[in-house]
Amino acid sequence: MYSHLRKLQIKLAEKVKICPLENPNLRLVAGIDVSFERKTGMGFCCIAVLNSDMHLIQKAFHAQKIKLPYIPGLLSFRELPIIYKTMQKLRYDPDIYILDSQGIAHPRFLGLASHFGVVFNKVSVGCAKNRLVGEYETPGLLKGSYSIMRYKHKEVGAVVRTKNNVNPVFISPGNLINIQDSINVILKYTQGYRLPEPTRKAHILSNRLRKKGL
Repeated sequence: MYSHLRKLQIKLAEKVKICPLENPNLRLVAGIDVSFERKTGMGFCCIAVLNSDMHLIQKAFHAQKIKLPYIPGLLSFRELPIIYKTMQKLRYDPDIYILDSQGIAHPRFLGLASHFGVVFNKVSVGCAKNRLVGEYETPGLLKGSYSIMRYKHKEVGAVVRTKNNVNPVFISPGNLINIQDSINVILKYTQGYRLPEPTRKAHILSNRLRKKGL
């Protein structure tokens, strides 16, 4: 069951481009977060757009029923439909998108951040709270410390300490960016918390929407 989706992931993974960030002068950065209400099966998505001063300049929302159940490794097929609807409500065109998910650090090298990047042809980075695949050494305890994560003899991301003495995050490039630039972007947009501001704000807002039940 769902083998056709796994085969599709393998094909789409060939379209992912891992390369240096073409324009490191980021003006607008977006964070994407999706939360769920188990009882109703509703999904709530928020895209938070921040400028270079970390100010929130737009928040786009969408809520809809989620049809596909949660299946490890197939998260993108569950979340991309609601993300697509939310993307249609954006007034801005962010330079990069950060998702609370995996990029190429995925069993078939196509996590949500990579799938999103390919579908929308956008620069994308995955910044997850937990590891899905990959081996790594524990990074140092100070902010900025990191170690490279490897899977099937490939470098797929990095384990990065974004705050002193706090659990690291798992960063992997999604599309049109490489590992080092992904690390730099996440560290640049992380201020005082474990998670980068774009996804942290999107998470707060999507949960606020979920609690309202809109």
